[in-house]
Amino acid sequence: MTAPHPPSLLRRLASHESLSFWLTNAIPRRTLTLLVGWVSRIEHPVVCGAALAVWRRFTDIDLADAAEASYRSMHGCFTRRLRPGSRPFDARPGIVASPSDGIVGACGRIEQSMVLQAKDSSYHLTDLLGGDDDLARRLEGGTYVTLRLTSGMYHRFHAPHDCRVDRVTYISGDAFNVNPATLRRIPRLFCRNERAVIRCGLRSDGELIVLVPVAAILVASIRLSFLDVRLHLRYRGPNRIDCDALLQRGDEMGWFEQGSTIVVLAPQGFDLAAGITGGDSIKAGVALLERTID
Repeated sequence: MTAPHPPSLLRRLASHESLSFWLTNAIPRRTLTLLVGWVSRIEHPVVCGAALAVWRRFTDIDLADAAEASYRSMHGCFTRRLRPGSRPFDARPGIVASPSDGIVGACGRIEQSMVLQAKDSSYHLTDLLGGDDDLARRLEGGTYVTLRLTSGMYHRFHAPHDCRVDRVTYISGDAFNVNPATLRRIPRLFCRNERAVIRCGLRSDGELIVLVPVAAILVASIRLSFLDVRLHLRYRGPNRIDCDALLQRGDEMGWFEQGSTIVVLAPQGFDLAAGITGGDSIKAGVALLERTID
């Protein structure tokens, strides 16, 4: 058996918590994010090869289940699709599946409209939802799960259940890193970054599930498959976008341009699915929440 290669110097430096925090936050985040977004779309073999080589020095990228073997740009690799059947979705009626691959972060009960960001650091749900007090009240006493997508993960997200999306609220903001080091140091970070609030009514009974994709540094662009608009740092369209999108469990909902976070919110009557705990690395489609009342 071949011994695994030791982590590169760049990766070891990037994993150092304090250094990682300062490197990714004490910089012009918006400018760098826009620059990286432009470079990532250049379709040239030399540029693409160099960009992917640098990316691999900082993170592990698993392309084993990718639909394509090669890419014309770094953006193409970031937003890759998977081979059919790579992410089977739990089909049990009472299960809300994970919309994405990710690492389970803070999770638990929504109490007095407060949600945990990291240890000893909470934020008000209304702030995350862009000031929507009514929606926050509907979710009071429910359950939340924070899913962090690392830069090497699969970056598309999917419908967690058969649902109807009736509204998307886009909230422009900053582009802080969303790694654990930054979450512990920047209060209310998810309420400060660019994000979208997606309201999903379950088609079985109309119960509400809310997904909040939160963008981050080098990522600040969220695409939704059911809207003909790209939500990004330069977007100046309406913040509230009404729609009527019918989705089946597992249908693609959208994607990030690299990696970030999705906060999943459910009202009373839903709990964490068995086996879901903070720190777990999970795949899209596994049971994330389960219904506790009929």
